[in-house]
Amino acid sequence: MANLSKIKREKMLDYLEKLKEINNDDENIRAITEIENALNEKKYGLVWEEHSEKVDEMLEHNIPIFVEDVNRKITANENEPYNFLLEGDNLHSLKLLEKTHKGKIDVIYIDPPYNTGYKDFIYDDCFVDKTDGYAHSKWLSFMEKRLVIARELLRDEGVIFISIDDNEQAQLKLLCDSVFGEDNFIGEYIKQSKVGGGNDSKFIVKEHEYCKCYAKNINATKPMNIKHDKEYLKRYKEEDSDGKYFWDTFARPGLKNPIIYDIIAPDGSVINNGWIRSKERFDREYAEGKIRLLKKKNGQWSVQFKQYLNMDGKTPRSMTMDFGGTTDGDSELKNIFGKKIFNYPKSIKYLKTLLSTINNKKVTILDFFAGSGTTGHAVMQLNKEDGGNRKYILCTNNENNICEEVTYQRLKNIQKELPHNLKYYKTEFIPKFSDDEESISEKMMKHIRELIELEYAIELDGKKNIILDDEDKLDEIIPKIENDGKLFVRSGIFLSRSNQRMLEEKGVSIIEIPEYYFREELKEVGEL
Repeated sequence: MANLSKIKREKMLDYLEKLKEINNDDENIRAITEIENALNEKKYGLVWEEHSEKVDEMLEHNIPIFVEDVNRKITANENEPYNFLLEGDNLHSLKLLEKTHKGKIDVIYIDPPYNTGYKDFIYDDCFVDKTDGYAHSKWLSFMEKRLVIARELLRDEGVIFISIDDNEQAQLKLLCDSVFGEDNFIGEYIKQSKVGGGNDSKFIVKEHEYCKCYAKNINATKPMNIKHDKEYLKRYKEEDSDGKYFWDTFARPGLKNPIIYDIIAPDGSVINNGWIRSKERFDREYAEGKIRLLKKKNGQWSVQFKQYLNMDGKTPRSMTMDFGGTTDGDSELKNIFGKKIFNYPKSIKYLKTLLSTINNKKVTILDFFAGSGTTGHAVMQLNKEDGGNRKYILCTNNENNICEEVTYQRLKNIQKELPHNLKYYKTEFIPKFSDDEESISEKMMKHIRELIELEYAIELDGKKNIILDDEDKLDEIIPKIENDGKLFVRSGIFLSRSNQRMLEEKGVSIIEIPEYYFREELKEVGEL
């Protein structure tokens, strides 16, 4: 069949070529070329009116930096790595994370604003309500910037989970297909979000939301460990040389589709409540022990098949997962703060269930819509339960003091039960151009410490981990640094062979402070 759009487009491009011959001055050629480029843009996918943000425009004239709030630092164990809470607009935090964690994040979970039109999505300091004709465009512009960076932060085998509801789930799927690639779509979980008639619509009751899962590179991603709903599995669970499995039925009560042919039970009864469509396949799998006929207590026969929990490392067939009750998140926050904080917050169990699908207990997890801090809480709870060594990085703004009074306070309040190290950073800015005599390079070097600590999940404590920015201090530092420590050396500082030998004897790693931290910014202002 003919591609009518292509034919129309080619006709218009041919006409533009004729216009170039008639109007061949520079101004007209530039205008015609822009029209050609527009005609040749992608022909399938999501299209929207792109919007800018104040936070994005701010980056045109300023360089974001992190500044530590040392009063909020929590050190539970000096020998353990640090987790991080980053206060500020998440776009600014993500820009800085590109410097420290590009290709290093294992798992991303985000619960972005759902854009319901009921004061849940703020764009340029204003709520986007249902009367805004560009509501979807603003949301997509907002999300695309952040998801593009998120993809760069993921390891090649990394995955991202994104919670969403009906308002933007269709648009999100197309956006993620564009950013991550349609082939990297792993699947979608459906979670019950409301109980007892949560009427969001005058026509139907909406009681669920979605969680989309994408890989950075699905060919590199390891198989995911699906945790099955215990209630679903408790009926049958056996084990043989093939591994753990349970028996599931081909049909459940209420399904009326009859089998295409009769199955005769051992007592001569005719079974006609299955979904067997191939007699040849049934006979083969029955002989192999993959299908069985079971007589129930009521005297009826059931056709059942083996449902494996693990299939030689491959993803199990069943995707049934227990995400916990819909009120768990509410009760968890009430237990911590003594009052209601959010509507429908995600529960710890929900996050633990998602994170436990990753077959690696030593991963770095990023949440750049951290909200009440459930992700950090879930990471530490899961570590306690399975002995894992996961770390978290949380990003959130401080609107209505949420970062200080909710996110941070929650992570502080759980320290007795779940002790862990935490650093609190705020995003601030250095103007790209000013009348100050101090150079941009000098200003930025004052905040190199925060980036080193963030990248290596450590504290530059002057003992185990030391930064050397003055060559004259070398003889003072070498005896001071502890065994197996890290020495971060500013570019241009020379270490003699004897210096290097002494550090090697102490097992000290010598790491040059990365030039890439601020290379692009210094190029832009002419200092590199």
